[in-house]
Amino acid sequence: MKFRFSFYLLLVIMSFSCSDSPRQTSPEQNKIDNKDSTKNKPPASFSDTIKIDSPAAVFYNPDSIQLEKIKEITPKNEFESEVHNCFYLMQNARIVLKKYLPQIHIIETSQNRYLLFVKSDKTRTLIDLNGKGDMCGVFLFDGKKEPELADMMNIDTALGFYFSK
Repeated sequence: MKFRFSFYLLLVIMSFSCSDSPRQTSPEQNKIDNKDSTKNKPPASFSDTIKIDSPAAVFYNPDSIQLEKIKEITPKNEFESEVHNCFYLMQNARIVLKKYLPQIHIIETSQNRYLLFVKSDKTRTLIDLNGKGDMCGVFLFDGKKEPELADMMNIDTALGFYFSK
């Protein structure tokens, strides 16, 4: 029994004495970026408006200049991840839309800052994409209800909820 206790005590002591010394980090690693780049994205280069007056799914992306500005203020791995996510989520959303709701018009925009949705009763909703923190997204619009920013991770569910209400 004494041997076991001594053995375990020796193991504990060795584990503490053999632990690595604290690692030195480079100044670049110590730098804390308090900005959430996707929540404070740079403004669009364009100030054009696109008018949507029929049922549609409106996909938006940053324009090339805005994308470069986002790249400048975002750590490389986060930027690449966000671009990758946008590409695949939007691709999947298009596929799902074409398969289950082919009657919904797909609109792509990267050169419009404003989306003007005109409902069948002629009421209007203006959305400023500069106010949207995400680099990309999709708005669903049925011509009757307010447009809704869809969760592209759950596009099947979002489409079902929005277009079946």
